[in-house]
Amino acid sequence: MRIVYVSTDVGVPPFGHKGASVHVQAIVAQLLDRGHEVHLVTARPGPVPAHLAGLHVHPIPCPHGSDPAAREVAAREADRQAAVVLDRLAAVGQVDLVYERYALWGRTAMAWARRHRVPSILEVNSPLPLEQARHRSLVDRAGADAVARSATADAEVVVCVSEPVAAWVRGLGAATASSVHVVPNGVDTRRFHVGMVRQRQDAFTVGFVGTLKPWHGVDDLVRATALLHDGDPSYRLLVVGEGPERGRLDELVLRHDLSGAVEFTGATAPSDVSAQLARMDVAVAPYPPTETEDFYFSPLKIYEYLAAGLPVVASDVGTVPDLLAGSGAPIGALYPAGSVRGLAAVLAGLRCDPDRRAALGRRGRKAAVDLHDWNHVVDHILDLSEVRRVATQAS
Repeated sequence: MRIVYVSTDVGVPPFGHKGASVHVQAIVAQLLDRGHEVHLVTARPGPVPAHLAGLHVHPIPCPHGSDPAAREVAAREADRQAAVVLDRLAAVGQVDLVYERYALWGRTAMAWARRHRVPSILEVNSPLPLEQARHRSLVDRAGADAVARSATADAEVVVCVSEPVAAWVRGLGAATASSVHVVPNGVDTRRFHVGMVRQRQDAFTVGFVGTLKPWHGVDDLVRATALLHDGDPSYRLLVVGEGPERGRLDELVLRHDLSGAVEFTGATAPSDVSAQLARMDVAVAPYPPTETEDFYFSPLKIYEYLAAGLPVVASDVGTVPDLLAGSGAPIGALYPAGSVRGLAAVLAGLRCDPDRRAALGRRGRKAAVDLHDWNHVVDHILDLSEVRRVATQAS
């Protein structure tokens, strides 16, 4: 098939290091692995990684500037350029599928697909108008909501990473009920190698991977490490990633006298994450307390922890408890969100029980391979679209 993947969000560099970038690369890689001809439309082009060789990249203008209102106008105009690329591609061959990662001002690609009767899939990872208004700056809220309604109405299939995201899409009132589906994120299990569980060691390393933002709760993890370190200085904390919270976290480390026990790696390439996970004894997703409907994530980091065969510790927010419950036995350990002492207690318990750590790691790795590999995720997404049936018949 000839597939056009559209990602016009300037905050998502497709070849970058952040979670959204990893997500784009994973979907594109799966499409390429299936032998499809894949074209990427993006406002943030860059050198194509070796594992995406064969990908065709089509840049569109990247909005910039310090004035929020002007940036929003520029982003709308940049999105319209997606139609120019699609027209150009359609002029030299059939476009079989338009797959778009929903962007705040992205409505053109789905409208183009509907107008040209091309199968389309809209992937929605978060309620962007709500997120933008809460954490950044959104001048034209009504306009952003209208874009979301338009895109979800035009899409043949709307794939949402979680039920809260799907509920938001349904609440827009534009998509038909039968077009909205929940398909959680996944992981490329080939990228992660399972290490040996250390039975006894001089140091015990607790780890985190992700962008350092307030809603990831890394400050709670630092505080829990401080509690443990006060009683046993052999505890270590490894934080893999960078972000706007780094300065505040550095201050917290100094306040708790943890400078020798905490390591921040800074931004880390996706290809290097596996090696960092291999340095950990336990991996943590310390999300802070939130209203159920506000936790709309399908956490990539947890799937990566599972794929690496690490025992996972996470707060009991959103869909995380369901994910870590496993199909027959738990594949992770939970603690009450926001409870620093609860987190410390779970970590201390796992340190004292290497057999439990090993069992959690084995079950987690098996679940990642059998249920959550991107191969299964993309198969599911394509199965939801008519394009899969038509392509099969054509072959």
